[in-house]
Amino acid sequence: MSHGSDSLKSIFFALGANSAIFVAKLGAALMTGSGAMMAEAIHSLADSGNQVLLLVGLKQAKRPPNPDYPLGFGKSIYFWSFIVALIMFSLGGMFSIYEGVHKLQHPEPLSSPWLAIGVLIFSIVAESVSMWGCLREVNKVREGRTLIQWFRETRQSELLVVFGEDFAALLGLVFALGAVGLTMITGNPLYDATGSIVIGSLLILIAIFIGIEVKSLLIGQGVEPKLKQRMIASLEEEEKVAEILNLLTFQLGKDVMVAVKARMQGCESADDMVTAINNCEKRFRKHFPETLWLFFEPDNKK
Repeated sequence: MSHGSDSLKSIFFALGANSAIFVAKLGAALMTGSGAMMAEAIHSLADSGNQVLLLVGLKQAKRPPNPDYPLGFGKSIYFWSFIVALIMFSLGGMFSIYEGVHKLQHPEPLSSPWLAIGVLIFSIVAESVSMWGCLREVNKVREGRTLIQWFRETRQSELLVVFGEDFAALLGLVFALGAVGLTMITGNPLYDATGSIVIGSLLILIAIFIGIEVKSLLIGQGVEPKLKQRMIASLEEEEKVAEILNLLTFQLGKDVMVAVKARMQGCESADDMVTAINNCEKRFRKHFPETLWLFFEPDNKK
């Protein structure tokens, strides 16, 4: 894929891990009566569904342009990524909080708590594998940035969502393990209920962060700052380009639209200028194959 990373691999890593974890958590939650465990089961179910939605988005984004959608369907992945954020907020976060409040109002002792502990440890291992797969792809495009900087600047919403989900899942599992452990030690179900509420609050917080980033992509962001700098530098190296007056970019999923305004030099006729621009565009597309649309305007002022 574009951007040097394969989001599809990350999605399949997450889908496999979350499906296995959901089955294990649900069985443990039904047997132990743990609110925190049920919250984690619902979280894993939501995550599994989310991976399917991301796969749908990636498939739709590959559809070619047509007269009704001349810029293509690349931004479809942003829509489905935003839907995933909403599901994390509602089905994941809100249900977890509801389950915790319900357990506070109607506390019940845990049964088979060691089963819950075993499932949580298994889930942490499985989720760690999913996070490893995601980070492997993220590191291909991080370019020395911190994870927070990458999260704020990336234009790959599907990879951003998988990273956010995996991060939330690992933290949630740690909280659930702590909640079940404290409930076992003290015999007080308050810890289990509180753990469910904490997990729900965590999911809502991360869903909001994901939603904010995807909203920017839906509205219409340009390419990542470093990529734009490389584009400008590549154009400035062109022999016939005297000055880059302006460069606008528009991210369309994995594809990009670029508009260039430049002052040309060494062109003795209109035909020479057309040839120079065509050659410049050809080399630009070779350097930046993600460019779906390229508009080049010669001018003498900004």
